[in-house]
Amino acid sequence: MTQDSSPRPTRRSSGGITLDDVSKLAGVSAITVSRALNSPDLVSPKTREKVRLAVERTGYVPNLLAGGLASNRSRLVAALVPTIAGPVFLETIQALTEALAESGYQLMLGQAGYHNSREDALIDAIVGRRPDGIVLTGIMRSAEGRRRLLASGIPVVETWDLTPTPVDMLVGFSHEKVGTDIAKFLYDKGYRRPAVITGDDQRANLRRAGFEQAWTALGGRQPRICSVPAPTTLGSGRAALAELLAELPDIDVVVCSSDALAHGVITEAQARGIRVPQDIAAMGFGDLGFAQHAHPAISTVRIDGTAIGRQAARFIIDRAEGRPVEQKVVDLGFSLVERASA
Repeated sequence: MTQDSSPRPTRRSSGGITLDDVSKLAGVSAITVSRALNSPDLVSPKTREKVRLAVERTGYVPNLLAGGLASNRSRLVAALVPTIAGPVFLETIQALTEALAESGYQLMLGQAGYHNSREDALIDAIVGRRPDGIVLTGIMRSAEGRRRLLASGIPVVETWDLTPTPVDMLVGFSHEKVGTDIAKFLYDKGYRRPAVITGDDQRANLRRAGFEQAWTALGGRQPRICSVPAPTTLGSGRAALAELLAELPDIDVVVCSSDALAHGVITEAQARGIRVPQDIAAMGFGDLGFAQHAHPAISTVRIDGTAIGRQAARFIIDRAEGRPVEQKVVDLGFSLVERASA
């Protein structure tokens, strides 16, 4: 059995992988690494390959600000959201922006998509600019992205979810528990023939799974699941209810992964002369501004997006300014809001 005797990467006090770490692992000088990364034509193919392997092994991302600033502080924080079109994350972004600004930091926003299709590329671009912190919507599920973030040494806050293994710090709530509590709430109200209309994103599917498991444990009929593309809309809610009623006309409640879907369910039901909630009930998620003003008002799940944003900002500012963070995971929970639609 052979033993790997190659040098191991070291870390600065900040925790980040440095150019020197890469050079030691590659067995070349730091200036050669810099040339291989910035002017590859100036070095031999063999050397480029050594540097490439060292970069891959360490997760090193070149510091685009190196030499350009006397201080390592950029006073810039980057946040990634699935979409800037949907309103559900706006409260968090607004609170994050305001809390950072109060301490002299600015927010840079990136759109990663609901299926993380652009997340790794965005992380590389952001890490290379060395912000003072990175805020993610949801849990980092890409192994490559996680490795890049750990190697960077930049403070990271994951939000809007929970995990026992955060990259760094986390503030959010359990989506599985949301689904469980919705199931108990509706079962106690006497509903027995549910359907679920859910976006096809990871967090919505966690809520759907929590609901299904809890509903089955309670002895209710297996819910019919209808999946629609995220971000979800009123229109997709209407179309999904039409599909469900064609197959199961006796459903008595529809659990929706967003208030927009629930609004669509109510609209389609009323267009068909179906009374809400007497004939069919609807449950949403998010407690968006229109939910309490819909007719009937939408029963939903309230997430304190403002608290999430402000806590994420506190995490980043404390770490950026050298203060210790003792409690790195904060579960803010959620609340069920009972209104007329269920």
